[in-house]
Amino acid sequence: MRFGIVLFTSDRGISPAAAAQAAEAAGFTSFSVPEHTHIPVRRESAHPRTGDATLPDDRYLRTLDPWVALATAASVTSTIRLSTAVALPVEHDPITLAKTIASLDHLSGGRVTLGVGFGWNVDEMTDHGVPPGRRRTMLREYLASMRALWTEEEAAYDGEFVRFGPSWAWPKPVGAVPVLLGAAGTGKNFAWIARSADGWLTTPAEADLPPKVQRLREQWAQAGRDGSPEIVVLAGKPDPEALAAWEDLGVTEVVFGLPDRSEEEVRAYLERLVGKLGLHSAAPSVNGSRT
Repeated sequence: MRFGIVLFTSDRGISPAAAAQAAEAAGFTSFSVPEHTHIPVRRESAHPRTGDATLPDDRYLRTLDPWVALATAASVTSTIRLSTAVALPVEHDPITLAKTIASLDHLSGGRVTLGVGFGWNVDEMTDHGVPPGRRRTMLREYLASMRALWTEEEAAYDGEFVRFGPSWAWPKPVGAVPVLLGAAGTGKNFAWIARSADGWLTTPAEADLPPKVQRLREQWAQAGRDGSPEIVVLAGKPDPEALAAWEDLGVTEVVFGLPDRSEEEVRAYLERLVGKLGLHSAAPSVNGSRT
């Protein structure tokens, strides 16, 4: 079971590049960032954690662009995977986004994982022209059309929301870009994963995982998919019993959040987390450089 880090990026505190570099040195296998282009002041959408229009904290208002953030991280790291938790592809032009992701994957040596969401903030999505009730279909078409651009010499796509004729598009990603859906553990979402993604990224408050993982695997097999889906758990503080149970369940990765504080504070937090997880750092200390 692997361990990763997610930084809810903002325009304050540690930079994504410094956080990714420290996480790689500490022995973590992935570094993730989220996405919100903007937050409409007047909203009808309830936040999943608060249950109403209030936000858990103000980082939602201050989020950095995920692809710019990951590009800076790529430039100072060499092995850690560069992920989104989660990105909102339907807020972009799919042809342009496919180019951005392929370029990052090419320049980073094949290290990109695309975590996607349907978007809890419907008001935000509406500002991008996403029709109400069509987020799932739109995201499916975006991913399918981007995969065509990533894999075919002359790519074309003809859907409800994405249409383009035979086209050339390079660079191609180094290999297949893994796609994870960040969403609640429901049968409807698992059916979507079995059709359009490579695995599941749990919500932060997801509970009762064993029957949900079993259901996902059953729907995966029923869809004729080979192998097993990736299962990535978003966790709070490391709990040895929970970690052992998740490993027995076949969870492939557990991701822990970082505070958007000063670089010194984040490095100290990482060092404590490394000790609790028993990771082997690539450096003598995440506060020091290699010798």
